[in-house]
Amino acid sequence: MSDMEHEGTPHASRRQVIVGAALLGAGAAVGGGLVTGCGTGGSDSGDKNDERHQTLFMAGWQWGPAPNFNPCSPTAGFPCQTNQMHLIYETLFAFDLRDSSLKPELGVSFDMPDGKTIVVKMQKDAKWQDGKPVTADDVVFTFDLGKRHPEVNWNSAWEYLAGVTKVDDTTVKFALNPERTNPGMTKTNLCQTYILPAHLWTEIEKSNAKIVEYPNNQPVGSGPYKLGPVDQSKLSYLRDDNYWGKSLHNGKLPAPKKIVHPIFKDNAAGNLAFESGEVDVMQQFTPQIWKMWEDKKKPVVTWFREPPYFIPGGMPMLVFNTAKPGLNNPKVRRAIAYSIDYARIAEQAMSKYSDPAQSSLLLPKGSDQQYFDAANVAANGWKFDPEKTKQILEGELGAKKGSDGIYVLPDGTKLGGWKVQTPTGWTDWQTAIQIVAESTKKVGLGIEVDFPEANQLTPNVQTANFDLVLWYIGAQTTAATPWQRFRDVMDMRGVNPAGQNAFYNYGRFSDPRVAPLLDKAATATGDELKKTYKELDTIYMQNAPMVPLMYRPLDFFEANESVWTGFPTEKNPTAPPTFSGAGMLWLYELKTK
Repeated sequence: MSDMEHEGTPHASRRQVIVGAALLGAGAAVGGGLVTGCGTGGSDSGDKNDERHQTLFMAGWQWGPAPNFNPCSPTAGFPCQTNQMHLIYETLFAFDLRDSSLKPELGVSFDMPDGKTIVVKMQKDAKWQDGKPVTADDVVFTFDLGKRHPEVNWNSAWEYLAGVTKVDDTTVKFALNPERTNPGMTKTNLCQTYILPAHLWTEIEKSNAKIVEYPNNQPVGSGPYKLGPVDQSKLSYLRDDNYWGKSLHNGKLPAPKKIVHPIFKDNAAGNLAFESGEVDVMQQFTPQIWKMWEDKKKPVVTWFREPPYFIPGGMPMLVFNTAKPGLNNPKVRRAIAYSIDYARIAEQAMSKYSDPAQSSLLLPKGSDQQYFDAANVAANGWKFDPEKTKQILEGELGAKKGSDGIYVLPDGTKLGGWKVQTPTGWTDWQTAIQIVAESTKKVGLGIEVDFPEANQLTPNVQTANFDLVLWYIGAQTTAATPWQRFRDVMDMRGVNPAGQNAFYNYGRFSDPRVAPLLDKAATATGDELKKTYKELDTIYMQNAPMVPLMYRPLDFFEANESVWTGFPTEKNPTAPPTFSGAGMLWLYELKTK
């Protein structure tokens, strides 16, 4: 998954699957509504006007029928969830992971006249797909909608905002929360909050007490594509040739006149279609992708030609529900952490796209490396050590094995009967939690695997209706990482109680030391920031509310250049190798063979 996923989203971003690669014949189009005529996108997009050379096939985001296309809904179909492609809806800015810059989208620029205010200047010619102008009123409405509706995922932006006001039609002022000032998180929200047309959503809000339940099956955004035919086998998007944003791309529209997202039954079916060239670009786990060009001589590209092949940046987590009997004990959670074979997960589940995960919330490589403290990890963290698991359970907790071989605490709490879940079809994650279950079983802990549909599991994760789950936490590198990762794992502020939706800290971990340290880290710099992150990381390791199982690319960005060429790589860095944020830029650089 980008994959939520991506999350919280997850990232997530992969869905349960229902149909196979047989839906796509070689070179055939999926779905109705042929789009013909010369293209006006990339320089060669009009050389051939057969539909295959005007259609980009994309996979890895939708794994079942789309329940809705409502950006407020946690189950929205691609691309309407947070951190998906800005095909239909757009944000004020687009984050570029290559240099952490914010690229213009509906916003032109931003300024911080003081430490408590961000002023955004908007595009003067931006229009909605129905022709009405995009104005500051739409931005204010969108952010206020999140404030009025706690169930909407960008409601969390108001933890760091005091107000959003219109200065004039193309200027918006974001007043930061004086008690929780966090410029990084607010910049992140400027890049992740889809702006909605107020002239339509004002009435939608009035007519729908639960805004997340509105289907929005005819979405009107400001982006370069409109929703096309949708059915059980695919989603499709048709280019809007009246798109306002050509001026941002040297007068060009995106090269593909049509984008089709087939729905496959699992990763294997998607991989087969990708290898054969029936899918042009995808975001899903593909084991040993290098064999496609080394052994099979396929025109497949990734960002790097050598390991790790993808740009790392995510840290999917084994999330404990800290309210469950047994799992509410930090020593039990640490015992489980010691029992997991992380090297085996890196080898078998991640196909060597990851180093064995360490116990820190800081990535040991990349932008986090300056804060990573190996000595602190050695002193307070964990590693694969089944004997240490036994020492904790028997020596520290006084647990004894029952007749079934499962440990029982002195108060009678059985350390078993738990399910560890991740969505069906996410084969790499399924392999990871199978290793977790096997590792824990060997030491006398009872954890069974379960693979529900993604659309079913997502709301259960958000409402804390689970025992253990492998999920995205702070997966998307943003202007606020690694701060956001600590927030997503340990901060209870802005998190609804179990039974209500939450968009981070899914296990509802709470420690009174966390909040003041996070507030300090939000504005700290230099040695003070390093010290604060060390303190937070120590609290995390001592309590183990979640356990990193792997280091993961932000997106498994893989392209087959049988039909379309010009995808971003390290040697062709025209755009970041992502689908969200500034990842839209590569659509304008594509050409057909």
